[in-house]
Amino acid sequence: MQDQRFPHYYLLWLIIGLLFTTPFCQAEERHDPELKKILHKAGVNGCIVLLDVDLDQTHLSDETCSHERFLPASTFKVANLLIALEMGVVQEDEWFPWDGTPLPIKAWEKNLTLKDAMAVSSVPVFQKIARRIGQKRMAEWVNKIGYGNVDIGHQVDRFWLDGPLAISPLEEAKFMARLAKSQLPFSKGSFEGLRRLMPQEDVGEAHLFGKTGWATAAKPMVGWYVGWVENHGKTMAFAVKILMESLEESSLRKSVAMDALRNSGILKPHGQQ
Repeated sequence: MQDQRFPHYYLLWLIIGLLFTTPFCQAEERHDPELKKILHKAGVNGCIVLLDVDLDQTHLSDETCSHERFLPASTFKVANLLIALEMGVVQEDEWFPWDGTPLPIKAWEKNLTLKDAMAVSSVPVFQKIARRIGQKRMAEWVNKIGYGNVDIGHQVDRFWLDGPLAISPLEEAKFMARLAKSQLPFSKGSFEGLRRLMPQEDVGEAHLFGKTGWATAAKPMVGWYVGWVENHGKTMAFAVKILMESLEESSLRKSVAMDALRNSGILKPHGQQ
């Protein structure tokens, strides 16, 4: 009689094979002293990760820092939005009214579209979206996409701000690389929606998608800038994490990333855009 267990064993080995051949899992990691120089020139402590998606090579300014996990803060809004689009709990053209309650950032104190909410990184809007997703479904999705330590605790609208969710700069860059290539378990429509809603800009001939984050619950505070660049068929994912004493230092997150991307060649140097 035919062994009915065979399909189960076959499925098991297929899953194992997929796990070990997932893109970017085995990417070559290289310490890049030039990235360390960029941080030093900017006068900040932190790290830079660049992931060349086409060559499957990862460049690190600091191996220890790049592997250490921190609160993701508002960089999690990217995953939050993708999950919400996939679950159908938000619409791309939806408006989120402001109820008049004073908020810590003035840009949040108005009615916002979903795209506006991403651009100004409105915490109240994305807390509302997280509550729509719900604790159980959020936990399932964070685990499915393998986001950082995949631990969202028990408060669905605070876990990316206060913990326990944490992610390393290297994991951020890998997540952005998979997102850029639509290699996460979401539908084509969700990916296309995110690309329309995520903060982006043209830099010369290149197109940059990026999201900031500011983890105020961490001491010292942690500033993030993560995303990817597309330029003539080439893709470079990136993650910058710096320690911040105040919001006045927030512009350094992006300026450090831009210097690193120019140094990599994916963006042209100043004056050659």
